[in-house]
Amino acid sequence: MTENPNANGGEQNGGAVPAPRDTGGEVIRVRRGMFGANNGGDTSGYGGLIRTITLPGPASRPYGGWFDEVADELEGALEEQELLPENAIERTVVDRGELTFHIAREHLVQVARTLRDDPALRFELCTGVSGVHFPGDKGRELHAVYHLRSLTHGRIIRLEVSAPDSDPHIPSLVEVYPTNDWHEREAYDFFGIVFDGHPALTRIMMPDDWQGFPQRKDYPLGGIAVEYKGAQIPAPDQRRSYS
Repeated sequence: MTENPNANGGEQNGGAVPAPRDTGGEVIRVRRGMFGANNGGDTSGYGGLIRTITLPGPASRPYGGWFDEVADELEGALEEQELLPENAIERTVVDRGELTFHIAREHLVQVARTLRDDPALRFELCTGVSGVHFPGDKGRELHAVYHLRSLTHGRIIRLEVSAPDSDPHIPSLVEVYPTNDWHEREAYDFFGIVFDGHPALTRIMMPDDWQGFPQRKDYPLGGIAVEYKGAQIPAPDQRRSYS
């Protein structure tokens, strides 16, 4: 009998509405408008919207349910490998009924291999890596988020690793989870995260000579001319008028 991966989620809100986030956390930015456009470039009609961007803070024990079991087993397995858990796990976050380990990038491969191979953990499947860019999170602007599933124990957790814009290097996990091959290429293509050790880290969506990384939050909104099969397509802000 497998355990329900949402067992720690508390009461469900129903539908696709996420559970409410706990109070507290780390404020990294105050965002204005729907898309964060400046200098009057927001054409969404929500230019007056003000939102606080807050990252959830670290959780304290007990985390609840099997979260403590996973955390204890991971820490014990790392100690057996003579790696202090506090050097590898920067913080543990429980938010909206989900468990996330924030891992120091230099220890990512060892932690992932431990999560995969330890019999009490057995997170055999990584369903991909997602890139995130927080320009206001100084010194750790780029985040790589890994979604791990244990088919043996019926559990889902997350790993998160950060790197600064000035040094966007994170170790590749392809040797541990081969299915990450194209996912890492996509995160590199769109966010500029360099996955060291990847067998062929090239763009996967954008042209090879494309300048910049389109899903970074500092990438221009419009104003980028596009060449398509030899035809020049004007930039969006040159094709129509919003006035």
